[in-house]
Amino acid sequence: MVSFKIRQPVVAGRFYPASAQDIKKQISGFIDAKEPKLDAIACMLPHAGYIYSGRVASQTLSKIKLKEKIILFGPNHTGEGANFSIMTEGRWLTPLGEVNIDSRLAKKILDTSEYLKDDSLAHAGEHSLEVELPILQYFKQDFEIVPIAFMSDDLIALKKVGEEIAGVIRELGLKDKILLVASSDMTHYEAQEEAAVKDKKAISAILELSPDKLMAEVKRFHISMCGVSPVAAMLSAAKSLGAKGGQLVNYQTSGDVTGDKSSVVGYAGIIIK
Repeated sequence: MVSFKIRQPVVAGRFYPASAQDIKKQISGFIDAKEPKLDAIACMLPHAGYIYSGRVASQTLSKIKLKEKIILFGPNHTGEGANFSIMTEGRWLTPLGEVNIDSRLAKKILDTSEYLKDDSLAHAGEHSLEVELPILQYFKQDFEIVPIAFMSDDLIALKKVGEEIAGVIRELGLKDKILLVASSDMTHYEAQEEAAVKDKKAISAILELSPDKLMAEVKRFHISMCGVSPVAAMLSAAKSLGAKGGQLVNYQTSGDVTGDKSSVVGYAGIIIK
């Protein structure tokens, strides 16, 4: 086990601004007028640089009643750490302040899980969860997190982890106090038209709350969705907690920002209720 108490930001100044003022200014430019907030069990957010995917992530979170506890499901891009890595202690820092890990909840999930390992190494240089935190902090100042990183596409294991997490939430009576947040971008580096066709198939499976269909579509059509594993685990947990369906808030690509449609990355924001 590799452990550290304070997880420093590693992509501030690259994926998002380095100053709190600039972060707030950028996010405020992404969102529309205030709308009624939805009760949600979970959501999926993209995790690229804010200039590319920040609008999708911000618009999605702007429509959700954020909870006091947030379980973060993200892919492991670095290859470091265990296949199923949970942090159970410490704080994560961003330019907007610090966010504490809910150690009681995290340790209960760890103790219950057949697959999760207490491991900070997977999180040390990983951006997929870090980039969500300042947007979450923009909309809610006080919450705790449980960070989990996935580096396996074993669907049986992913669904089991989701069910284990849901079981702990029910046991502790926390269903109304927790939001599940899965972090994923969609198709990577294909022409916009092709990316949109592929991503529509993956999005449809997510809206149906089907981790089995999602994984099958991703493999069948070679969809380069980096967070398919955390999304599958999140869907399993959400279904176990009574989720009935999903809502697509926004879909766009990097090409919508740069104007270059020849090679894009897709971004989707989805609410699970």
